[in-house]
Order: sequence, then structure tokens, then C-alpha cells
Amino acid sequence: MAGDSTMAIKEIKAYPETGWGMPFTFFWDSSVTVINKAKNGRSTKTFISEGLWKSIMDEAGKGDYVFIQFGHNDESVEKKERYATPDTFKMNLTRFIMEAREKGAIPVLLTPVGRRRFDADGKVMQTHQVYSQLTREVATAQKVVLIDLDTRSQVLYQHFGMENSRLLFLQLKPGEHPNYPDGKEDNTHFTELGARLIAQEVLSDIRVQIPELALHIVKPKLK
Repeated sequence: MAGDSTMAIKEIKAYPETGWGMPFTFFWDSSVTVINKAKNGRSTKTFISEGLWKSIMDEAGKGDYVFIQFGHNDESVEKKERYATPDTFKMNLTRFIMEAREKGAIPVLLTPVGRRRFDADGKVMQTHQVYSQLTREVATAQKVVLIDLDTRSQVLYQHFGMENSRLLFLQLKPGEHPNYPDGKEDNTHFTELGARLIAQEVLSDIRVQIPELALHIVKPKLK
């Protein structure tokens, strides 16, 4: 798994913040090993410059799936060290795909998971319009599986609604959690519930688009 903070494993001091890659690990049978290399604050640009992508390529082998989700930090124009222009973003995603294939691995692209934002009428709003579309364009050009997590997450937030969708995100009142004594109002990062539901959205798409991998999803035990 290659990505940013929305996917990454969190330190205890950040709890209850949870990257969706954390619960994703537990949906698989014993034949599957999930290696989550996502890291807070990373874009395609810094994932390359810091050697994180190389660490994946050093370990990846034939038949491995490489799930790639970026965009949140690539689009941060004000943070020069992270920002990747649209052309650079597409070039980096294309590089990831080509290098994964050279290793015999199977790349899977994901659009950046949506942030929580609603208009005055309670309708969920797009938050990654440009970089999600860039990801779709690369997936089409390179003929790779695309999980449109941006669209899927928007549908999920709309289902919960403007107020109840707060439960999915790191939103805490002052004194509610010792890690955030002053409270927290975060519409980007997930609680355990939000992360688990986003992971389930990814799994739903895997069942449709990657049936050979879906065979290893743990089936719930019936009473």
C-alpha cells in the first residue's frame, strides 16, 4: 500500500485517528500479507524523493498487488516540498505503474478519498476534483484497475448526512480524548469507524474488479 495519511498506520499518540489501511489488514485470510507503506503528509513527489517508493519496489514480487492512492498532498500548492503539478502527478503515477509491472506486480490506482464537506443544502461536495480526474486519466491510459474512492466516499458521507458523517472523522470536543485535550475538528482524517467503512468500500470494489484477489477476503461466520 502506497499513499498518504488517510491510508497510513497511526502512532498511539494520534488515536483515535485511524488510516483506512489499518482495518483493511484484518479482512484477509492467512494467505494474504498486507504491507502498509503509506505515510503521513506524503505526495507522489515526496514518496519518491524519500525512497519510500523504492522500498516497495525492493520488496515487491511477481503477483503482488500494489495499491496506490495519492492526491491529498500533491494538490497542496502552498506546500512546495509536497506539491506536484498535474503533469508531474500523472508522470509519477505512470512511473509507479510501469515500475510495478516491471517487477511482475499488479498496480491498482485509487482516487484520493474525499474530505467531509457539505453545501448549505446538505449535499456532499467534491474536494479533489482535479487530482481525482488526473488519476482516472492515468488509469485509463495505462489500462489498470481504478478504485474510484473519491466518488465512493462521497456517496458514503451523503448516506450519513451532514451531522452524522462527523462520526467518521476525527472530531472531538475539548476534554473528550486525552490525546486532544483542546478538541479536534478534522474533516480529512478518520476515526476507527470511518476508516473501517472506507476499507469496506475498497473491498466492495475489489470483489467486482479483482475477483481473483477477492477469493481471499474473509467471509463472515454465520451463527
